[in-house]
Amino acid sequence: MFSASDVKELREKTGAGMMDCKKALEACEGNQDKAIDWLREKGIAKAAKKESRIAAEGLCQIKVDHNTAVMVEVNSETDFVAKNKEFTDFVDYLADQILANDVSSVEDVLAIQDGGETIQDKLVALVSKIGEKISFRRFEKVTKEDGEEFGTYKHMGGKIGVIVVCKGANEEVSKDVAMQAAAMNPIALNRDGVPEEVVNHEKEMIKAEMKNDPKNEKKPEDILDKMAVGKLGKFFKENCLVEQDFIKDSSLTVEKYVKENGGEVLSMVRFAVGEGIEKRQENFAEEVAAQMNGTN
Repeated sequence: MFSASDVKELREKTGAGMMDCKKALEACEGNQDKAIDWLREKGIAKAAKKESRIAAEGLCQIKVDHNTAVMVEVNSETDFVAKNKEFTDFVDYLADQILANDVSSVEDVLAIQDGGETIQDKLVALVSKIGEKISFRRFEKVTKEDGEEFGTYKHMGGKIGVIVVCKGANEEVSKDVAMQAAAMNPIALNRDGVPEEVVNHEKEMIKAEMKNDPKNEKKPEDILDKMAVGKLGKFFKENCLVEQDFIKDSSLTVEKYVKENGGEVLSMVRFAVGEGIEKRQENFAEEVAAQMNGTN
């Protein structure tokens, strides 16, 4: 139903003990997400959010042209190919083409004609030459007004990319905000940007934790609701960019840091290569054995 590596993964995600993780997976039939919730309900795991699985390889690239910025993510099967010059040149080319054309979807970009062929044709040719699946996954085009500033940052050679727009703040301050978003992985700019289903799920987890506390056994449901809303403040502080403690000075929030420098944060886009994509866990010894036996 589940393996030792599943137990290890759950432990890394939650900080719970090995036996607790094993019990959680047994109770939830090996489902990682349900096991995290199970541990939280028991008060064993206190993690406020689950980390996205980042498994696929590839690259984020950011290009800026006056009042327009673009960020693209292109995936490859291996990190080796992600560092290949032909691959990185193609990612650069994609970003340039998106900046130069009025496009709103991946399909629009792939249909762009250039030099007698489409970008889709160029991608197919690159896949054929490199011999590995390459996928143009997504892009985001961001615009700003005069007097506003882009803050851009790429981390780990393009494994994480961030674009923020600040009003009234200079380039250095805006880049600080982008670095913050790269490091602290907020799920939204502010509370209004947090999806309602995420907030509701967090609230239910908080209530479940409180119900398992003997001190709250006799408290009515409406009181628990009010208590849960109060506790949501910590969740928002950890997950909303403007409410996070500023990593360069924890006495300030990001919002206050930018405000003290004459500005405000207007928007944020953050890509992490492969987030949400599960990559097949390869066992090369088994794979070779299967090939030798003619079973693969």
